[in-house]
Amino acid sequence: MLYWALMFFAVALIAAVFGFSGIASASAGIAQILFFVFIVLFAVALIARAVSGRAP
Repeated sequence: MLYWALMFFAVALIAAVFGFSGIASASAGIAQILFFVFIVLFAVALIARAVSGRAP
């Protein structure tokens, strides 16, 4: 998921350089949503691992 967030961010940057502001803002919005979903799922996974008692 983080990979896709970075890809949408790269598309947003490239679109912004070429002046496609609509595509850039849409791609940046999607990248932001994917990044926050990644952060939430990562936190849930860390908490679930800590609760289950499996230490590295």
